[in-house]
Amino acid sequence: MAEHEEQGIYLFCGIQTDQEDEFGTVEIEDTVREIFTIRHEDAAMVCAEVPMKIYHPNKDNLMFHQNTVSKVMDQKDTVIPISFGNVFKTKDDVKVLLENLYPQFKKLFPEIKGKIELGLKVIGKKEWLESKVNENPEAVKKAEAVRGKSEAASYYERIQLGGMAQKMVTEIQHEIKTEIFAPLKETAEAAKANDPLGEKMLLNASFLVDRDQEEAFDQKVNEAHEKWKDKVDFNYTGPWPAYNFVNIRLTVEES
Repeated sequence: MAEHEEQGIYLFCGIQTDQEDEFGTVEIEDTVREIFTIRHEDAAMVCAEVPMKIYHPNKDNLMFHQNTVSKVMDQKDTVIPISFGNVFKTKDDVKVLLENLYPQFKKLFPEIKGKIELGLKVIGKKEWLESKVNENPEAVKKAEAVRGKSEAASYYERIQLGGMAQKMVTEIQHEIKTEIFAPLKETAEAAKANDPLGEKMLLNASFLVDRDQEEAFDQKVNEAHEKWKDKVDFNYTGPWPAYNFVNIRLTVEES
């Protein structure tokens, strides 16, 4: 490692703790680095020393962040999420930050103790979505009309067809919300339906689940998948800390 390379402190997450915790090491850009904590009262930041620069959220970088957070979650039941890519200049800066955030942390600890976030994305299978459009006689008629025309002449019809397909996707999204999201929400402490990404995504949901309920929740996800698997794909992820349910603003207060 170049001697002159300026070092900074990378933040992974916050935890509630009353001891010096050991989380081992993490490999960041081919260098193994010690994971350590910076503490204040019964709170700590989980950190590593890294070259001071901007970290881009590519696959490897996201992995080092997620793997470290998972390691912490294996040991701790109260983990406060911190978004990817936060690097501070010195340990003292992190200490000041933690002291400033402590009133928020103190309030959050009892709310997220023993809770995890699970994510579920439901993606429509192309053939199924197309068959749904084809069930609509008006859409089929429009598609036929568009097929034989020049680009310019069919422009208006294509817009209409797009609008119709969009309307149908919106209806299917509503159905998925009722059939899949609503029953899962009952087992969760809290649930959020975020905006779907891309035209085939029908649900983009996050659930805050008590660790004791994780098995029951998994079971419900499996049952829903069994029922819908011919029509959609499930992308089920976690456990994560409560990224979608906790909003921490990371700013070093100007002195």
